[in-house]
Amino acid sequence: MKKNLGFIAFALMTSLAACGSDSETEPAATVDIRTSVENIEAPAGGGDFNFNVVCDKDWSVYSNEAWIHGKASKPVVNVSIDVNPEPKERKGSVIVKSGTSICTVPVTQAALMQLSSTSLSYASAGGAQTISVTSSGEWTAEAADNWVTVEKKDNSSLIITAAANTVTQERKSTVMVKEGKAEITVNIVQDAAEDTDIKAPEGYKLVWHDEFNEGQTLSSDWTHEQWKPYTVNNELQYYVNGEVGGKRVTELKDGKLNINCFKGSDGNIYSGRIYAKVKEGWKYGYFEARIMVPGGRGTWPAFWMMPVAGGTWPDCGEIDIMEEVGAVPNEVNSTIHCKAYNHVLNTQKSAKKNIGTAETEYHVYACEWTEQKLVFYVDGNELMTFNNDGKGNNDTWPFNKPFFPILNLAWGGDWGGMKGVDENVLPATMKVDYVRVFQKK
Repeated sequence: MKKNLGFIAFALMTSLAACGSDSETEPAATVDIRTSVENIEAPAGGGDFNFNVVCDKDWSVYSNEAWIHGKASKPVVNVSIDVNPEPKERKGSVIVKSGTSICTVPVTQAALMQLSSTSLSYASAGGAQTISVTSSGEWTAEAADNWVTVEKKDNSSLIITAAANTVTQERKSTVMVKEGKAEITVNIVQDAAEDTDIKAPEGYKLVWHDEFNEGQTLSSDWTHEQWKPYTVNNELQYYVNGEVGGKRVTELKDGKLNINCFKGSDGNIYSGRIYAKVKEGWKYGYFEARIMVPGGRGTWPAFWMMPVAGGTWPDCGEIDIMEEVGAVPNEVNSTIHCKAYNHVLNTQKSAKKNIGTAETEYHVYACEWTEQKLVFYVDGNELMTFNNDGKGNNDTWPFNKPFFPILNLAWGGDWGGMKGVDENVLPATMKVDYVRVFQKK
């Protein structure tokens, strides 16, 4: 907000305490400098201010503070003051100078407003929460989404209300509190609505899922990888996003996600590799998917996880919830990889089980990941447990940061192609009924 401060202190330079000569040697001729203000009181949010100058000689304006910007538009001085980033008052000045004579206009800026909280969590039923606001000026608040409403009370508190969440997915929003140019964001997180068809493990709540029941293509929660053959593990397929020759590598059909691996008219093999919430992921939780894998020599379907932050493999860690290769039909594997335990060193921690119908029926593959351990399940039955050794050593336990789930169907490669590949089994399809993520209440 721009303020014209008017002639409220129109005095001769010699009568103003802040005005005089900056010469400490031979006296110079006195220059008459008069300003229309004695001082500037600025809110924490900063702003723009004007005051007038009367001087019978040429003059200039400046400030010794980086947060105060003075500009002469004679006879007016335009002053722009930055946001105060600190919760304490600060002082500076605007200086009008003519020759060796100066006139100083003191500037006082209020402390940045303070909020009692900048992060709020709501149950799926919604409700209201109040945060206190400490500010010397006027402020406003605005919600980013219409399921969040705000109400200002007496310039000292803010009531933030979340409507009931009817969607069985966690949702997030923000409220922006503004004072002048200053902005503080309040982050809002609301639990997913309870889904009576989805049973959470005891002590857990559903935070994200995809049942693949809507539309024909994946939602924006998913990201397709795009790679050439031999990028990893000597795999033979191209990972692409979308269609090749009218065929899609991923499609939603009959309430299922189909990840299709096929040979194109150009002789290349194409397939899909997709990531859920690749930029966010989750730290700890119960991750499960209901999957039917394809059969045939060369197929290599997987449900697994990698860290959001990336990093050098295997130091970064890898959680393989389920892998199967068509060369060994119906034998499912759970594995973890890290610097100390990985297949390159032949030290990986792994377990396997032939369940007989992995390629002909749907099975539920899951991993419970806590600070203490990783437990892998097939149809609710424990397959393997890997315990945190508690030493705080990244070489043996890099599983203390957010990871994101991955679904893919590889073709050939070091493991999938260990007995060669049989292109007669193409096209092959990995079918996924759902993917669900639960976290502790």
